[in-house]
Order: sequence, then structure tokens, then C-alpha cells
Amino acid sequence: MELTRLVRAALEEDVGTGDVTTEACVDHTLSGVAHIQAKAGLVVCGHAPAHEAFAQVGAQYTAKVPDGQWVEPGTTIGVVEGPLRALLTGERVALNFLMRLSGIASHTRHCVLHAGSLRVVDTRKTTPLHRALEKHAVRMGGAANHRFALYDAVLIKENHIIAAGGVGPAIQRAKAAVDGRFDVQVEVENMDELRAAIEAGADSVLLDNMDDVTLRSAVKIGKGKVLLEASGGITPERLPRLEGIGLDRVSMGGLIHQARWVDLSMRFQSSPGDGAKNGGE
Repeated sequence: MELTRLVRAALEEDVGTGDVTTEACVDHTLSGVAHIQAKAGLVVCGHAPAHEAFAQVGAQYTAKVPDGQWVEPGTTIGVVEGPLRALLTGERVALNFLMRLSGIASHTRHCVLHAGSLRVVDTRKTTPLHRALEKHAVRMGGAANHRFALYDAVLIKENHIIAAGGVGPAIQRAKAAVDGRFDVQVEVENMDELRAAIEAGADSVLLDNMDDVTLRSAVKIGKGKVLLEASGGITPERLPRLEGIGLDRVSMGGLIHQARWVDLSMRFQSSPGDGAKNGGE
């Protein structure tokens, strides 16, 4: 979804008919400045939706470190200024985007460091309507993106194979249909399917839920013939073992769906409102 509409929907969800607490407690004439700070070491990500959230409520957000940069605890990652009511009303939506996306970038960085020279990519296991933001966070963490959606790549999976009548027929039909516009990747679960995929002319093969021993066998069969990607059951702890097997890359849905939010806080630096600060909600 386009960012302006996504953020507007998020604000509508949170603000509804009005921020009753802020409107009741805070004089509409007051303005101030607040700093958003990291409460732990993390990779920063999410400035664009934070900027948009504050802009839509009438405040100005300025990034102090770029997306993709590692920061230490206590680092100010962004500054927001404007009417105090706007700062308070936009705070939670802006922080939610920053905390979620920085969490994905930080977890991705952790995985990439474990992977060494092995290339790590994401999957389509993303939060509905947040895919572009989440895949951006993956890149900021140092990994790469797999296909974005159904329209920009061919990936033949188990149910496609069943519906098409086998690995070979599925690949042949796909290659004829796309006529060179896309590479054709197919998911396989055993060595017979891998051999069939190679014979049918697949460009790349996704080795699904195979243990290390089986992956080594797959590399012996397919190395140099097709791109070899392992997926399923890939954890950060397993990545160092996989690095030396000879795979071309691994895909990890967990880069996104297993990432934990990071902790950020927004604090007023000085204001006519006696230095009010955010609560824990």
C-alpha cells in the first residue's frame, strides 16, 4: 500500500474521533521538541513512515541517523518538533513503525552475521500491506529480497506441482508461458524431484526443509547446473554450518516473522508544559 494511505489508516485506527487525553490535558498553544532514542543496541529503520505519521498530525520529524545504521543504547535516532498536541497524538503510530521495522533490520543483521559469506534472502511471509516496508527493513539489515509478490517471479511450489501433474510438466508449462521474461524456480523435497527439475530446465531450485546431509547431496547433484537455495528450518544458529555446504543462498521467512520489536522512547527535551514525557502505553 502507498505509504501516505497506510499511515493515514494507522492514525485513523489509533486516533479515531480524537485524542481525548491530549486534548483534555495539553494547551493547544504549546509547542516543543522531543527526541526519539534507542534503549538498546539496534539497526535503525522506519524513518519514512515516522516522518509521514508526524507530518499528517502537523509536526516535523527529522532523522538523525540513516536507516541501516547500527546505534548504541541512548542514541537519538530522530527529533520531532511542533505543537505538543501533534507530538503526543502522532507518537505511538510513529514509534510502532520505527520499533517494528528496526526490529526486523536488527534481527536480519544478526542472521547475516551468522551466515558469513552465504547470501541470505527473505520471503513473502510479510504483514499484509506492510510488505514494502518490511522488505526495506530486511535490506537495511544487510540481507537481500526474494521476489516481491506473485507478479514479479515464477516460483513453482508443491501445490503447483500437484496441480500441473509433476515437477517436469510444471516447469515446462511455466517456461513456455513466461517465454524468458522470468527465471523459473521450483521447490523440491527430494533428490528425484531435484533431478527432474534440472532435466526440465529449471533456472533455480528451492531445496525445501532438508537437513544438512541431504543438502550436501543436493549440492553434489545440482552445483553448477541450477541456482541452489535452501529454505525451511533455517535458524541463525544453523547458518554457520550451511555456509560451507556450497549453496548459492538461503531464504528465511523468519527474518520478518520471527523478529522482535526493539525498544524506543520519545522524550520531550524542553517545553512550556513542564517537560512532560511519554507514558508506557
